[in-house]
Amino acid sequence: MRRFLLVTFLFSAAALAEPAIRLSLPEAEALWHEHNHEVRLARSAVDGARADLVAAGQRPNPQASMNVLSISPWSGYGAGGWKDKKMDTQLRIDQVLERGGKRELRQKGAEARLAAARRDLDDTGRQQLMALQLAYYDLLLAQDRRTVAVEAAELYGRSLEAGKLRHRAGDASLVEMSRLQIEKSRADNEARQSQADLEGAQAALAYLVGRETEAERLVAADPWPPVEDRDLAARPPEERADVEAARQRVVAAEAARDLAKAQKRRDVTVGLQVEHNLQNNPTNSYGFGVSVPLFIWHEYEGEIGRAEADLDAARGLYARTLAQAVGDVSQAKSALQAARERRRRLETGLLADAEKVARAAEFAYAKGAMGLMDLLDARRTLRQVQVEAATARADHAKALATWRLQAEFGKTK
Repeated sequence: MRRFLLVTFLFSAAALAEPAIRLSLPEAEALWHEHNHEVRLARSAVDGARADLVAAGQRPNPQASMNVLSISPWSGYGAGGWKDKKMDTQLRIDQVLERGGKRELRQKGAEARLAAARRDLDDTGRQQLMALQLAYYDLLLAQDRRTVAVEAAELYGRSLEAGKLRHRAGDASLVEMSRLQIEKSRADNEARQSQADLEGAQAALAYLVGRETEAERLVAADPWPPVEDRDLAARPPEERADVEAARQRVVAAEAARDLAKAQKRRDVTVGLQVEHNLQNNPTNSYGFGVSVPLFIWHEYEGEIGRAEADLDAARGLYARTLAQAVGDVSQAKSALQAARERRRRLETGLLADAEKVARAAEFAYAKGAMGLMDLLDARRTLRQVQVEAATARADHAKALATWRLQAEFGKTK
């Protein structure tokens, strides 16, 4: 008992030295928006896709070249400055003219990939917000379980002290004292384990809200969400961010397939040339040229086949993502209904009955009308039901948060 009181005192002293950071769920979400690492990475992907869109809309740059011809070391280069040397100088500019709507197809694909990246950002935010809310309720559950464990340890400590007095007076046997000591040790172990669980839940929430160095001071301050009887209506799964992102990738893959086929439309390269000739009589001449590729060895069959395969994969991914979204909604609905019923049964019946039985057992034992084993059994039952009730509240809260973010795509209020 003394050791447990010392540990409790040390935790209390630390709490006084470092005041607790009490967070409501909206406050935790505000910190999450500011510090979440995964959302930052998803924003970077959007920036990259936006840059790709700019690049996709750019026409090929012209190519400038200068050639010096008719250099003969045997006849000399001639006297005078550079412009008087006996050689030909050519300045040429070539410009590729794309055909087959290649630029428009690149833009279409880049726009679809940008839209997909934005929806990926939305989906990352949805998933990370879900992780935040589940971590918040895990901390709230750890706090409740620690409270139950500490209260049980204190109760067994008082019972053990009272039992020692009764043993000295001859009212309690040595066997009863041993049983009390065993139960007291179990309760102390559970209290220590509950403290470790609490610290783990604090660390998990601290990572999500960017308060890693202050994890041991975090306290979930909100009450459990109430049980509501309302119809569960889900939005169409096609509107969910990950499903929409997969659909946009199908659009991008179709554009990539069309772009691969457009390679069979020959691009034309047009060139303009100016030649300065100093071999005989200095003259300037002008010319132009046109070049096109010759499809002798291939006609981009490999590129087209790859694009077709990528399109099939994108369509399959969309179908799988849509099916997963439908399954997520169904599972979330079932989990919420089950959690709601379990919590209601525990709070409206079992918990009250267990508390009533425990109070009656304490009174009867104090009056000598009940044995120690029956008292201990009533206490264990109460503690078990209290833990089950706290777990049921957490399960309901997490199921509700999951439903709202899986089916309604909304924010838990």
